[in-house]
Amino acid sequence: MDKDVVITIARGYGSGGKTIGKMLSKELGIPYYDRELLYMASEESGINLSLFQESDEDIKKGIFDPETHKYSGELIEPEDSKFVSKENLFNYQAKIIKDVAAKGSCIIVGRCADFILKDKPNVIRVFIWAPHDDCVKTVVDMYALSEKEAGKKIRKIDRHRSEYYHYYTCRDWDNVRNYDICLNSSELGYDGCVKAIKAYIDVFSKVK
Repeated sequence: MDKDVVITIARGYGSGGKTIGKMLSKELGIPYYDRELLYMASEESGINLSLFQESDEDIKKGIFDPETHKYSGELIEPEDSKFVSKENLFNYQAKIIKDVAAKGSCIIVGRCADFILKDKPNVIRVFIWAPHDDCVKTVVDMYALSEKEAGKKIRKIDRHRSEYYHYYTCRDWDNVRNYDICLNSSELGYDGCVKAIKAYIDVFSKVK
């Protein structure tokens, strides 16, 4: 790549988005960030890692919580009673996402990175999905679950990701307008998805 490019990957559970991100990272020789972001946010903030892990791509709202809390970028100070609130956990995670994106080319999986970096000109936003039955097969093979258990797990995790995304962005997670490229991993295969993203990067780098 001639220019720095940040690739964000949102993915349906069981679609292979994480694997595709790792494969792309290896092909391009650039850093890959997923759960590493939680450790980095904990270190940056001094907030216990377990709190970040508990709220990772999941929203646990009380009965009186608002439907959305659109991210605006401000960090809450340690003296404030809301310092360890779920909103501030997100704020610190977002800060880390911005920091790693500012350092150069990288791949960032999940955690609303496409929205957090929406004002940066060098970001390619990718959504990886696959038909439900194919995702079920993948999850069955990975975790030795029954098809019923796998289907339940997929629906639960995708619902959590969707609610989390909507809460902080006021957008729908699976809306194609949020992304530059949407890929069906069942049709293309993981290698095909990597090739498609690389081809997009080549064009993107030339027109930017």
